[in-house]
Amino acid sequence: MTSTDSAAAEKPAKAPAKDPWDLPDVSGLVVGVLGGTGPQGKGLAYRLARSGQKVIIGSRAAERAQAAADELGHGIEGAENAECARRSDLVIVAVPWEGHGKTLEALREELAGKLVVDCVNPLGFDKQGAYALKPEEGSAAEQAAALLPDSRVAAAFHHLSAVLLQDPEIEEIDTDVMVLGEERADVEIVQALAGRIPGMRGIFAGRLRNAHQVESLVANLISVNRRYKAHAGLRVTDV
Repeated sequence: MTSTDSAAAEKPAKAPAKDPWDLPDVSGLVVGVLGGTGPQGKGLAYRLARSGQKVIIGSRAAERAQAAADELGHGIEGAENAECARRSDLVIVAVPWEGHGKTLEALREELAGKLVVDCVNPLGFDKQGAYALKPEEGSAAEQAAALLPDSRVAAAFHHLSAVLLQDPEIEEIDTDVMVLGEERADVEIVQALAGRIPGMRGIFAGRLRNAHQVESLVANLISVNRRYKAHAGLRVTDV
């Protein structure tokens, strides 16, 4: 045996690649939804709670949050934003773009150490329809990461129809959820959370620097929906 053969024989075997669909169990996580009284937040809260997730809706007014929680049922609780953030393991940000920065700045301490999932779409509207806005930081998700240095920020749930999410007659929502983030473990938690909702899959779509085009695509979907009187979502093929 030559020295080259010997070195090759001693080289350890390469570990098998991790199965991208081997996702963690997230059923025990408490999910907070900031902006949970708005259409998107309310719909996400309803779908996650209906799938068995413990959900707390957050609002600037605790009474408003509790009223929305009572309306949705499924064990959902309502609380003022700061309490919602404190009591949750993972927090979804579904506030209007106009209040995005101020809301997160005010909750920096309560969100420290938590996984924050931003689903806000910076959009403008005029006579020609919806169009994408470009935040100074690059995207809403990157703005969140800049404002929350002690949190782990991911981006997901941008392309979901609030109408479908809130419709109790719909059992499954046929769509994929694009998930972006810096750490694989955090991305997989969000993927697994999306997969709790029947019909959905969470798909890794890159790091936060790619969030702008994912957020912007909502403007295109609004155009699709207006033309075809639909509630369009996305499916990634061959995955």
